[in-house]
Amino acid sequence: MILRSLRTALVAALLAGPALAQTSLPPPPPLPADWHLRDADADGVPGISLDRAYALLDGRTPARDVVVAIIDSGVDLTHPDLVPVLWTNPGETAGNGVDDDGNGYVDDVHGWSFLGGPGGNVEHERLERTRLVARCRMDTAPDGTDCDALDAALTEERQQLATQAAQMGPIFQQVREAHALLTARFGPDYRLSGVDAAGDADVQRARQVVAFVSAQGATPSDLAEFETYLTGQLQYNLNPDYDPRGMVGDDPDDVTERDYGVPDAAGPDPSHGTGVAGLVAAVRGNGLGIDGIAPARIMSVRAVPDGDERDKDVANAIRYAVDNGAQIINMSFGKSLSPEKSAVDEAVAYAVARGVLLVHASGNDGKDLDAPDSFNFPMRVYDDGGEAETWLEIGASAADAATLAAPFSNYGATRVDLFAPGAAVTSLAPGGGVATHDGTSFAAPVTTGVAALLMAYFPDLTATDVRQILMDSATRYADTATTRPGAEDATTFGALSVSGGVVNAARAVELALERTR
Repeated sequence: MILRSLRTALVAALLAGPALAQTSLPPPPPLPADWHLRDADADGVPGISLDRAYALLDGRTPARDVVVAIIDSGVDLTHPDLVPVLWTNPGETAGNGVDDDGNGYVDDVHGWSFLGGPGGNVEHERLERTRLVARCRMDTAPDGTDCDALDAALTEERQQLATQAAQMGPIFQQVREAHALLTARFGPDYRLSGVDAAGDADVQRARQVVAFVSAQGATPSDLAEFETYLTGQLQYNLNPDYDPRGMVGDDPDDVTERDYGVPDAAGPDPSHGTGVAGLVAAVRGNGLGIDGIAPARIMSVRAVPDGDERDKDVANAIRYAVDNGAQIINMSFGKSLSPEKSAVDEAVAYAVARGVLLVHASGNDGKDLDAPDSFNFPMRVYDDGGEAETWLEIGASAADAATLAAPFSNYGATRVDLFAPGAAVTSLAPGGGVATHDGTSFAAPVTTGVAALLMAYFPDLTATDVRQILMDSATRYADTATTRPGAEDATTFGALSVSGGVVNAARAVELALERTR
């Protein structure tokens, strides 16, 4: 992803830069693709020490089949590194158009989508505040809503983005053409240091363009992603007139409605969910993709579009996962408004009462979740003041011990429990490949994977037990100096979460061995 800070810096540099740079910055030392699994002492990067964990388990075999529900954008159900580990509904016959197991969902073989219906699949959605503005304009907003302020703020933001898109348009085009030329001449993996521009003005110009982008800490791919971001914000996320929900055919305002959706658990773009699922349970040791963390089964529950998920869908996705046997639910999504939070609270309480562990990404806004009016929904705290006892809120750590907290990660001394590797993490991509990403979205499944590992090998551990072990076994960095995410001031890593630590699979296995004797 392109972080908000990078977007700001890149726009400023590209628009204000007096001339194209002639040289690029030297690339940083390469990280091992599996750095998140490595050991801090043996490998010099603060990963989760997975090899040591498996060494401790040598001679043992998994004692139970752990099902992990991935509530997300969908999962590539054909990825060769995931096909062997997909959850398969034992009571359903694929493609017969019958609800064989009577669970209310027809042909839900590998999961379910609450984002599809007779009209197709919802891929893009509005942000929650955009939906609220639309309700304001229809005079159906909840009582007490400051419609004038919301509408004015959205209009101003759209105007700013439209101006930015117009200014950046020629630059996007220039970089796109330069990158295409260099790729055609020097291959898709070209490096500027290997580009010979002697005697070729077109190549020289293209090299200068890409070098300038590189000097701002970005790549042509980053710029392409930025362009996609601007387009998506203006056409979908921040557009009150865009409403795709008619595709689903439900009543979006009826949070009690559950019998809607389709069995397409992949959806139109399963990139995000595939990356999340791969970190948890991609087949280990098969020479394909990556090695996942745990021997687990992946259940795909599609409820997260490109935009803000609806509370109704989240609540139904949690209930679906619980009712169909998931022991862990990974939730790598979030938003700042939750108008139907009570419905989600009830679903979370339903999961907690049935002993399900819920792992949630803290978000990528670089903000303190302990601060007033700073929210990332869903959350462990219920509206009535109680808390979900089997909930883990996860921040993202980085490979550099000097800046251990990833700069984009949300944090909170009481609201975030643990950190886990979430910067420059490589996982699976649709179509059989891999991709590297940043985000608490990827820190959460790293934690989920360790939790699933414990549940698989220690079947007597409850969700509460596993949560406590993960908290107690985290590698403590309480006094380690780091830059506060979203800011420039220094703080200690221990001030950013309840545990002050990073998930440690080896130590978690050690504690599980001690506590199950």
